[in-house]
Amino acid sequence: MPVTVLRLNLVDPAPTPDTLTARYRAAVEMAAFADDHGLTTVQTEEHHATANGWLPSPLTFAGAVFGATRRIGVTVSALITPLHDPLRLAEDIAVLDLLSGGRLVTVAGLGYRPQEYAAHGRDWAGRGALQDEVLQTLLAAWTGEPFRYRGRTVRVTPRPYTRPHPPLLIGGSSRAAARRAARLGLPLFPSAHLPELAAYYDAQRAAHGTDGWVLLPPERTWLLHLSEDPDRTWAEYGGHLLHEARTYASWQTPGSRSAVHSAAEDAEALRAEGVYRVVTPDECLRLAAEAGPRGSLILHPLCGGMPVDEGWRSLHLFAERVLPRLAD
Repeated sequence: MPVTVLRLNLVDPAPTPDTLTARYRAAVEMAAFADDHGLTTVQTEEHHATANGWLPSPLTFAGAVFGATRRIGVTVSALITPLHDPLRLAEDIAVLDLLSGGRLVTVAGLGYRPQEYAAHGRDWAGRGALQDEVLQTLLAAWTGEPFRYRGRTVRVTPRPYTRPHPPLLIGGSSRAAARRAARLGLPLFPSAHLPELAAYYDAQRAAHGTDGWVLLPPERTWLLHLSEDPDRTWAEYGGHLLHEARTYASWQTPGSRSAVHSAAEDAEALRAEGVYRVVTPDECLRLAAEAGPRGSLILHPLCGGMPVDEGWRSLHLFAERVLPRLAD
């Protein structure tokens, strides 16, 4: 059975306090529904200074999800770790790890938008050094022992639930990210299907004598919305899928590698690309068979500001018409 993922990033093209409140509440309720029906994980991410409310505070959101669920994991992919105070981040992740009993997975990324660094008073050119500092601080802090930090001795408590530390992966598509992960003995999560980067990471890990592994995305990644009539859904709601695709593409620099990159300028082209897919339950089952037990099905019910009612229809179709047949 593939991994089943509920992606939630709370985008709303025309956000108001009322619409965002409704969307946030629906997202937590969807996470609880997913937990009750046996989905594997909720996936979210961090972005700042957007016009559409793209989630800026994924750890706070993760806490709300953990409070409403019992089993499902939350993966933050990615957290822009250089934007965070290292000691406070160590505390926040430790508390979430304790609260959830080890259900939080953090993918540490550098990000790719200089304006996010500017908004937080961080040096874009020095982001590599900032990343090294925060990762080294997290690993030292989670031991529970005193350590040296910026010229003084500090100690972070409480210790996390997970030993030796909460799940922490390094995200990215560059050799620098692979070297950093290998040097620190942390797993690597490439941003796309990059077997050559995985091989480079393994070589670097061998040179450093560290342990680790690679979570390599599949060759094709699909973001799924379920419908009994995909043509109708594309006609009515394709603009929401396009909004997210175009927003994300506008942030990418030339040569960026991403599993969900789109070059589409309209909904028809987006549909033809096959990254954002509206599928029937039977089509979803065929995709599950194609993905295999090591693959994933990523549901994106609120994509691009999708109306909450339509998002619930998609999620119910998956829970009622797909999941029971996956388990057979």
